[in-house]
Amino acid sequence: MKLKNLVTTIREDWIAHNRDWTLPGFRALAYYRFGNWRMGIKSKIVRAPFSLLYRFLYRRARNLYGIELPYSAKIGQHVVIEHQHGIVIHGNAKIGDYCIIRQGVTIGNRSMTAVQDAPRLGTNVNVGAGAKLLGRITIGNNVNIGANAVLLEDVPSDQSVAGIPARLIKRS
Repeated sequence: MKLKNLVTTIREDWIAHNRDWTLPGFRALAYYRFGNWRMGIKSKIVRAPFSLLYRFLYRRARNLYGIELPYSAKIGQHVVIEHQHGIVIHGNAKIGDYCIIRQGVTIGNRSMTAVQDAPRLGTNVNVGAGAKLLGRITIGNNVNIGANAVLLEDVPSDQSVAGIPARLIKRS
């Protein structure tokens, strides 16, 4: 990713966060985008200071804002992290465009025997506060996930789920 593309992508994230650069969700995404950008620098010696800066920023987002978003995750465009604290996103997770993630959300693996398994979210997924998406599951497009839902299975597109474990509910 070129520096121009990095700036354009961060600007799109800023717009998606209502043009408020002070929001922790925007900052965490900007740090994430920077982390991805620095991996495009071929020379390890040139990349080293950028990697140190990224590690500092990553830890700042994790420790100060409570948003754990490693550069290895795949995050689409116009994703909004609406609230801070308690957000953990697995390094192998894939989150599509126009998704909303709220506080207390975990998008991660399900067991220590499958540590690389992570959820894949489609576009326009609305993840409620406290929801847990665990394991190698696929969430379709235009899905609403209720607050505190625990998802352990795939969810087809255009559905709403809620509960522990999460079940399909009627969409209004």
